[in-house]
Amino acid sequence: MSDSTVIHVKDLAFSYPGRLALAGVSFDVSRGEIFGIVGPNGGGKTTIFRVLSTLLRPDAGHASVCGHDVATDPIAIRRRIGVVFQSPGLDRKLTVRENLRHQGHLYGYRGEILRVRIDELLQRIGPADRADDRVETLSGGLQRRVEVAKGILHEPDVLLLDEPTSHLDPGARREVWDILRELQIKRGVTILLTTHLMEEAERCDRVAILDEGFVIASGTPESLKSALGGDVIRLEAKEPGALCMDIEEKFGYETKLVNGTIRIEREGGQAHAAALLEAFPGRIHSLTLGPPTLEDVFFHETGHRFLDEPTPSGENGR
Repeated sequence: MSDSTVIHVKDLAFSYPGRLALAGVSFDVSRGEIFGIVGPNGGGKTTIFRVLSTLLRPDAGHASVCGHDVATDPIAIRRRIGVVFQSPGLDRKLTVRENLRHQGHLYGYRGEILRVRIDELLQRIGPADRADDRVETLSGGLQRRVEVAKGILHEPDVLLLDEPTSHLDPGARREVWDILRELQIKRGVTILLTTHLMEEAERCDRVAILDEGFVIASGTPESLKSALGGDVIRLEAKEPGALCMDIEEKFGYETKLVNGTIRIEREGGQAHAAALLEAFPGRIHSLTLGPPTLEDVFFHETGHRFLDEPTPSGENGR
């Protein structure tokens, strides 16, 4: 573990009754970066969030935040982190300012110091013009802004967020990400977030992709996508199974059939796409071609689509 490492996770394991949630997960988060824990529902990402926020004690392995062990020194960690949960944590009947004031009291802020701190946050993050409105009157995006302001009111070194933009419209998502980038660039806050949204994962500096409790890939989004080594061709056909066999026989391409869609990874995909259309006239209903995405990385490593996994009963979003 280097001096720049703020979050260190090694061989982390945790089980719920009758279900393994984490199976030897390891990763490090460096100071000042935005790190994404990416996975489908049931992949293990929220369990990691709960361990790092000291809500769960791991069954095995090790996890530390700012040099403090989650199992033996949780109070020290709580002083250094801000937490934004997936479920709303605001009192809807109180105003924005009242919610922030009560949060400040939990961390020992009082009087003029707290008032100035709240005013600064409302000006920087917002919504300053709605400070004295009840939270229940705000849009989902504005409420999320208040959640983030609440999470950083005590000026934490590390901000943990569980699905920070879930259920927000694209405009509100951009607003939340503008706030996160500002915290990273101007204040040097280390940010770890969980997400099942691949477009959100693309915004992270680095990601760890989880499936069924295992880290299946980690690195920068660009390095993970470039490792696939080519373009992704997707074909729709009336008889996709038969077409797969004919493509493999004629061209020697490796094909994969996913929910009725034929998937092929080839370098220089445009030429291969043209060859396929010429070789099988009338049999291909549609063809799409593009560079690989993080979802393609997930499929390449697991053999199944990202959103095919059902949410397990008992513990939502594990």
